[in-house]
Amino acid sequence: MWKNRNVWLVLGGEFIAGVGLWLGIIGNLEFLQTYVPSDFLKSLILFSGLLAGVMVGPLAGRVIDTYQKKQVLLYAGAGRMFSVVFMLLALKYESIFWMVCFMVSIQIAAAFYFPALQATIPLVVAEKELLAMNGIHMNVATMARIFGTAFGGALLVVMSLYSLYIGAMIAYALLFLSTFFLTVKENKTPPSSKQETKQGFKEVIPILRNVPIVYIAILLTFVPQLFIGGFNLMVINISELQHDPSIKGWLYTIEGTCFLIGAFIVKRITDDKRFVRWMYVFAIMIAFAHLSLYFADIKIASILSFGLFGMAVGCFFPITATIFQTNIAKEYHGRFFSFKNMLDRVMFQVVLLSSGFLLDTIGLQKMVLIFGALSLFIIFYVSLKKGTIKNRYEQNSA
Repeated sequence: MWKNRNVWLVLGGEFIAGVGLWLGIIGNLEFLQTYVPSDFLKSLILFSGLLAGVMVGPLAGRVIDTYQKKQVLLYAGAGRMFSVVFMLLALKYESIFWMVCFMVSIQIAAAFYFPALQATIPLVVAEKELLAMNGIHMNVATMARIFGTAFGGALLVVMSLYSLYIGAMIAYALLFLSTFFLTVKENKTPPSSKQETKQGFKEVIPILRNVPIVYIAILLTFVPQLFIGGFNLMVINISELQHDPSIKGWLYTIEGTCFLIGAFIVKRITDDKRFVRWMYVFAIMIAFAHLSLYFADIKIASILSFGLFGMAVGCFFPITATIFQTNIAKEYHGRFFSFKNMLDRVMFQVVLLSSGFLLDTIGLQKMVLIFGALSLFIIFYVSLKKGTIKNRYEQNSA
């Protein structure tokens, strides 16, 4: 795998893009804190971008399945690069309008880029190497998050807010360059197939129902989403519970480090014949990590909880990504990953809003018990339905 030039281009491009993404996020938070006093207005501004990304999801899926994936990556990469211009205008004129334009444009570009990237990986890596590639790919994204946040914080101390967005634009330009040199062996889509893609997600839903392992994986993905959606809010709340601002850094560091470890070891402890079993194991670990945050007022307990979550999710996501890439026909990859991306965005927003409401009303410790119990219910429900799902698949295949 490491002798494959495309692997280095994909991983290098993902790291550079990740750094640019987190430079932009740090800049967005600083801009909002400076110019937007209302927390509700801040959430609306952030939600505007999310909503735009969800709305173009069906179109993104059709485009990815109809046209060459490298072309989609190039256009989406260019869109991410030029969207930064809106944020530079927002800084110059201290304008919320231009920031909304930035949020909408970059989220639309991301709605095309990330599903296209997921659909491209199986085309540049052999199927037997997909699990390892997905694990490494997620580790690179995690390292980019760590480096991007640290670099962005350092730039804010010594330079202006402009520097963060200029850095993000440079990163997206380098991503565009690395994508340009990517070699993707892909057959051109025949006209008949292009007509089929006009149906969008209507073609995807029956496929999900007829491929049991994919259906199970999607349902189990809700378990880590329940944790991820409220991640930042929980970190802030734990810091307040312990009266220790430094714990935030510890929690982010431990979770990121354990994620890296999990994604590295997952290839050694799993094989494609036992994917479903391991998905259940890691989902239960995530649920237990959520429940264990009941003791979040104890420093070592909160650190262990986030470490357990990082390790479990670092193993869980490479497995599900490999399941999706190998069990969904390649001609449907664009629509499927766009559908999955849209589903994740909606779930994230629902959990985020629910977490904020529950933290304000019943507090962290009761909230984690509710979410942890809900996670266990999802796992139990899927395990009960697994036989029914397989039987339905066998009947449809007969």
